[in-house]
Parts: sequence; C-alpha cells; structure tokens
Amino acid sequence: MQHGSGILLHPTSLPGKFGCGDFGAEAYQFVDWLVSAGQTYWQVLPLGEIGPGNSPYMSSSAFAGGLHMISLAELASYGWLQADDLEPLPEFRADPVNFNPVNFALTRPFRMERLQRAAKNFFAHPQHDMFWLYEEFCSAESAWLEDYALFMTIAAREQWRDWTQWPPNLAQRYAQALLGIKMSCPEEIAFWKFCQWSYARQWLKLKHYANGRGIKIIGDVPIFVAYQSADVWAHQGLFELDENGHPTVVAGVPPDYFSETGQLWGNPLYRWRIHEETDFAWWIARLRRALQLADLVRIDHFRGFVAYWEIPVDAVNAIGGRWQPGPGAKLFEAFNNAFSHLPIIAEDLGLITPDVLALRDQFKLPGMRVLQFAFGDRMDNPFLPHNYVANTVAYTGTHDNDTAMGWWHTLPENQQAFARNYLGCDGHAINWDMMKALSHSVADLVIFPLQDVLGLSGEHRMNFPGKPDGNWGWRFSWDQIQPEHTLALAEMSAANGRGLPHTNDAPHSPTT
Repeated sequence: MQHGSGILLHPTSLPGKFGCGDFGAEAYQFVDWLVSAGQTYWQVLPLGEIGPGNSPYMSSSAFAGGLHMISLAELASYGWLQADDLEPLPEFRADPVNFNPVNFALTRPFRMERLQRAAKNFFAHPQHDMFWLYEEFCSAESAWLEDYALFMTIAAREQWRDWTQWPPNLAQRYAQALLGIKMSCPEEIAFWKFCQWSYARQWLKLKHYANGRGIKIIGDVPIFVAYQSADVWAHQGLFELDENGHPTVVAGVPPDYFSETGQLWGNPLYRWRIHEETDFAWWIARLRRALQLADLVRIDHFRGFVAYWEIPVDAVNAIGGRWQPGPGAKLFEAFNNAFSHLPIIAEDLGLITPDVLALRDQFKLPGMRVLQFAFGDRMDNPFLPHNYVANTVAYTGTHDNDTAMGWWHTLPENQQAFARNYLGCDGHAINWDMMKALSHSVADLVIFPLQDVLGLSGEHRMNFPGKPDGNWGWRFSWDQIQPEHTLALAEMSAANGRGLPHTNDAPHSPTT
C-alpha cells in the first residue's frame, strides 16, 4: 500500500437531487475535495444492489452494480432522458437544517422508472456508436451478466418472491424453461444488461478520474452473498442447500461487542469442498471483477475463511451456532496463482484467534485496527497506536461503529480518562485527537469516516449492527464541509508524510 490517508464514504451518502448520491457531478466534486484535503484514498462500501434492510452487504449479485447509483444526469446527456425526467420529487429537496437521508422506498422506484425510459430510448436507435460499446460489454461480462439478467427478469415476473417459490423448472434452471424466458422476454433481459453497462461505464469513468488525480479506490467484498441472488440460483451446488434449494444452515457471528445474542445474517454458507474441487473458480472470478472496479479491496469477515459460525436455518438468533473450518490457505494460494499480487485488506475484527492472524500474515495482507476499541485498561491492547505494525489500515471507526463524537459521549468515564491521558487531550475535539494519533502512527494507511472529519454526533452513523431497519441512509451536504476541515486534514496528512503528491496533469472535472 502507498503510505497515505483516506476517507470512508459510500456514494449514496453524497449530495444529489434524486434521493441518494450517485456517480454524477457530486462524486467528481468529492474527488476534487479529497485532493484539496490532501487525501490519497477513497473507501466505499459494497457497490452492488441493496438487499433486505437496504443493506449493501445483501446484494442480488456478487458481480453486478447497484442501479440506484447510476447518474440520471449522465444518461440525459446522451439524450436518453429528457429535461422533465430530471425533475426531482418534492421529498428529495434538502432540508436546510437537517439534510435529508436516503428514503429508499421513494428513491428506488423513482430511479428505476427513469432507467426504464432511458433503456427504451437507447434501444430505439441501435445503430449508434454507443450501442457497439454496450454489445462489447455484454460479450466481455457474459459469464455473470447472462445469469444476472435472467435472474432479475424472472424475479420481476414472479413478484420478487424467493427463487425457490418460482415454477420448479425455472428454480432448477431447466434449459428449455430458461430458453423460453429468453425468447419471450428479450426487452426485459436487455434492460437489466443496459443498467449494468451504464453502471460499469459511469463508475469506471469516475474511478479513472480519481486515479488521474492521485486518488485510489478501496472497494469492499462481503464474504457471503444473499440467498435471493443470481449467484446462489445459478450456482446452487456451491452453497449449502437441500434438494429443493433451501438453505440447510446460514451465516452469522456469535455474541460479541455489537450484540449479546450474536448476529444472524441469514446468508447461505459455502460448500467449500466443491469450491476447492473447481480450483475456486467462482471466487477467482469474483475477485477479478472486484479488482476491475477498485484499486484494492477490503474483504469483509476475513476470519470466516479460517472458521465460520454455522447457524441452524430455523434459529431465532446466533447463540446456538458452531464453528466450522473454512478453506484457509488453499483459497489464497489459488488467488496467488491467479493474480500477480493481492491488493487485499483483511477485515480481521471480531473474535480473532491465532490461526486467523497466521493466515493474514502468511499472505502478507494488511489487517485493520479501530481506535474506538483501544481504550480499555491495558497498554498492550492491539488497537492502541503504539502497538501497530506498518502493514496496517487504521480507522477511527468503521461503518459499523458509532461516530467518534457519538462514541465518546457514551464511553464510560474510566475509558474516557484512559483516552484523554493516552491522547494527551481534554476530549473536546476527540474526533481530531483520534485522527491525529492515527495519522502519526506507523500504520501504512489511515481511514476516517467523513462523519468524524465533520465532528458529527451519533445520529449520523451509517449502520447499527443487529438493527434490521433504519440503516445505510446517512448523507452529507456541502455546506457541512468548512474550509477549516479541508485545511486541517491537508496539513495533518502532509505533516505525517501522507499527503497527495503534486501533479500538473490532473484532468478537469466534467460538467455533467
């Protein structure tokens, strides 16, 4: 990793007129702000479709992108949408006092309707130059795109019921039945492919712009996939399912810092023996796609590759689960054989045992340190900065944590006293005290949630693990970022050798 500093912000948290942030002008403005703040990395959450609870960690595909982040203004620039298509709903207009969070129930149908219009206009004139680019994309990504488009087409026709509730010939993927869908639904299938092409084209253009300005993108790969996904439907043999396609066991984690009853995620678990027999082909394809979209990736729940928590499918919580062995080094040896290097960050948080650390270190993967976990009563706490090693990515907090200010105001007094003494501060600007401690540490990379840069309270946290609803909706507004935030961040990064190298040939921000 390049020695640097970055900001954690999901694109949906950007400002914008259409209910959530997207890959339009505001995203380019954010890249420009990162440059002015002396940052070198932009970390995002998983960029796929959202699932239950609007979670980006429960996507309908491990390969496809989230349609809610496609810039409608960019589609309009090609004439595929008209001016009146870009008139936002009144509910999307920002409250000047409390900037509107994402209302997914309104935002998704609004955007999907306009994507339908754009696709119709796009396919009305198939002889234009962009059509050939679309066809090239469909050919290049066919290995996953065909199954994804079929899955979404059938799911829409089946009123979004679980795929095991579809007609058996479709649920079990009988060739004649799938051919029938292809013959009877060509427009619907083409629509889903158009959306994925639009997503990939826009994101890669944004990534190219960021890279050109010295900003690297950190992606996020969830270890598990959603049950209601194209991946599970298309590759049923790779997952722990019964003969009817229902999960026999599901994923989660035992009781921990976040929940006394553990976390019952509900994802189907992998048949790792079958993955090994196929030389981990599905995982290699998945990582290859992720590294097309990001410069390096954080793999969520890294400890699950050593041992994962297996929960009975009918359990009401995660307490009654058990540890089962994961693929361990075999998977990462397959990665080493497939890739020239492994730009992977190991999310090694939670109940970590020595064998997890051994796997991380065997493949020289950087681990994560979260400063909010540091202030107990022991100076050998691995989350305290003086205990870091260089091959580390250090955070004030992650998307699963409270904001630094929210955390501080709920911290017991003895831990506050420890933190004040360790950081040499009075706690009034604890967010900046924490950021400075990390920036000054030996960690190769430090990442700050934008909420911590802005000193926001716990009301602005992104996710509360174990809470099924009300997450993932936080957004900021540009007037929250003051010049002093930008200057302080830039000066701190420069003082600790984490600043952005000066470039004279940075591209100009597009106008769309």
